Amino acid sequence: MVAADGQTHALYHCRVFHARYRPFRHAFSYKVWSLLLDIDRLDDLPSPLTHNRPGLLSILDRDHGRRDGSPLRPWVEGVLADKGVHLSGGRILLFCFPRVLGYGFNPLSIFYGFGPDGDLRGVVYEVKNTFGDQHCYVIPTPNGLLNHAHAKEFHVSPFFDIEGGYRFRLSLPGDHIGIDIHYDDAAGPLLVATQTGQRRHLSTRSLWSALARHPLVTLKVIAGIHWEALKLWRKGAMFHRRPDPPVRLETLAERSARSISTTGQTMVEP
Repeated sequence: MVAADGQTHALYHCRVFHARYRPFRHAFSYKVWSLLLDIDRLDDLPSPLTHNRPGLLSILDRDHGRRDGSPLRPWVEGVLADKGVHLSGGRILLFCFPRVLGYGFNPLSIFYGFGPDGDLRGVVYEVKNTFGDQHCYVIPTPNGLLNHAHAKEFHVSPFFDIEGGYRFRLSLPGDHIGIDIHYDDAAGPLLVATQTGQRRHLSTRSLWSALARHPLVTLKVIAGIHWEALKLWRKGAMFHRRPDPPVRLETLAERSARSISTTGQTMVEP
């Protein structure tokens, strides 16, 4: 998406919300900020944000894709092409957290792949866990469809096993962004996670403003994960040992027949 001012880079002030349903209820929310970046324009970033260089804020190619520092476009085009999606040189946008003072952790990064005519053709969800593993769910988006489902392939939380499946719902990143993920098993809903946010112009001023509000956003994310894990453990949540990562690094998601709202906390089911 291109904003009214012609920019594709953007900053989003967001709220993250998680609710666990079973075997007991547990919910939390917190504020963060994230970036939406055109991966072909990463050398055109406002300070203090840098690309592949040390800095107060940085975006590193080695944090995404093959995680070896290689360029991101060939990887995104390749994983989408393997699933029958061809971008033909169209734009690719990355939604993620930056590194702050050299530290970074992205539980979920999203690549949006567009055709030359600006139509959304595919999405790649890049999921990481705190053990350093990564798995990607690759999603063709015929007619801009942003409602998808897939069996769970990847160990994320030690308090859930590998059973069940995900339902994903996205909104196109414009003035607002919405990401909803439902995790269910045969017995019903297990977890819902959302991230909703409002767009701001990406500039030196907006970056310093975001840092003033949430100065160590990536540390806040990882600290929040471990703090909530401690509370789950104290409540008696069952611990599941980490299984071997899946052999396949990317899997194809399918269309979802169920509609999911993108209105943040109001979408939580009873």
